Amino acid sequence: MLSAVGAVVSGRGHHPSRAVVIGFAAAVLVGTVLLALPVAATDGRSAGWADALFTATSAVCVTGLAVVDTAGHWSVFGEVVIALLIQVGGLGIMTLATLFTAAVSGRLKLRSRLMAQAETKSLEATGIGRTVRNVVLFSLVCESVVAVVLTGRFALGYGEPLGRAVYLGVFHAVSSFNNAGFALWPDNLMGFVTDPWICLPIALAVIVGGLGFPVAFELLRSWRPRSWSLLTRITVGLTGVLLVAGTLAFVLGEWHNPKTLGPLDGAGKVLAGFFASVMPRTAGFNSLDVSGMHPSSWLATDVLMFIGGGSAGTAGGIKVTTFGMLLFMVWAELRGRPRVDIGHRALGVATQRQAIAITALSAAVIAVSTLVLRQLTPHSLDAVLFEVVSAFATVGLSTGITASVPPAGQLLLIALMFVGRVGPLTLGSALAIKERRRRYELPEQRMIVG
Repeated sequence: MLSAVGAVVSGRGHHPSRAVVIGFAAAVLVGTVLLALPVAATDGRSAGWADALFTATSAVCVTGLAVVDTAGHWSVFGEVVIALLIQVGGLGIMTLATLFTAAVSGRLKLRSRLMAQAETKSLEATGIGRTVRNVVLFSLVCESVVAVVLTGRFALGYGEPLGRAVYLGVFHAVSSFNNAGFALWPDNLMGFVTDPWICLPIALAVIVGGLGFPVAFELLRSWRPRSWSLLTRITVGLTGVLLVAGTLAFVLGEWHNPKTLGPLDGAGKVLAGFFASVMPRTAGFNSLDVSGMHPSSWLATDVLMFIGGGSAGTAGGIKVTTFGMLLFMVWAELRGRPRVDIGHRALGVATQRQAIAITALSAAVIAVSTLVLRQLTPHSLDAVLFEVVSAFATVGLSTGITASVPPAGQLLLIALMFVGRVGPLTLGSALAIKERRRRYELPEQRMIVG
């Protein structure tokens, strides 16, 4: 997969979107075959192609939706396969994003490339190999740190044997950093709702993995906001705002709910609210019963899932950078400004069109899919919408209806997870690469808006 995309970057291949689709489809196919083997199930019998396909797609697309209990249904072999698929999917996303950045920058003129690199401090086409190695190394280091912390907590705090503690620590470190959300307990992480030594490392891994490698690398170089690029400022700033807003929404909305935060003390409620705010960014872990939340909390989760995390990372959604650009575009329109200014830079018209296109297409896919799935299931509209947004944004949170969705609905969710994972990446690169300048302009026509 990577060699195919590398050929694109060097000018020897076809459009990179073809390599993305083929690469991820191949990974899903291999994972389906492995999970369909009898050795992958605890009872020694094949899980069936439908369950294997759904689980493999969810793992490769780092989503976390499941039609069977991960811990109870899959054997150690099956769980290891799932962890490897998550790792392949997570690293594949980041490395492909790296190669796409080089592919796009390779199509720009020299002056534009220099300006883009000065602004984003991103990569050059000649440094692809080094950048990819840095991405892989960064991922493995982050996962190792989280695994060590979790291993110590499982061994010392819960009396798990060392081997089992290491296994649990590594699995959940991989799942959290890659924003997958697979857990090895039937109730996900509800048993650790008030344990900061479990919830905070996992939440931090989700945040770091979801920031995106360009932002993460820039933060490692400098913690001074004045030296940050526009990409980093928007990503870090909006991530912080959304985390705080989400925490307040969940804490205030669920404070007295006996099914969620009600039984917890003050500190436990804040921790659980923060954890619930992090996970829609887009990891499917849950320390609270999602099905017991108020509909208003479901709506808040829908919004956070749709926005997602940072670009060129393991998160899904339309990305916080896209959301940030839309906010600045609306603000400029409200103030009557002819151009969209962010900081001391003007946002290009082509970039504005790309942000609008990605948002509009994503909303259209969610709307149509919700309508179709609503016709296929007896569940309420808000529960179906939650499931569709979770699948498309590759989050993995669920109100508990995934397993009860009929086969046709599960195929729809599989398609949503796949499109949600590879779609924004391929669409973004395609829009950037296909930009063409024409030598004439048509007469302008005013239209009635609103």
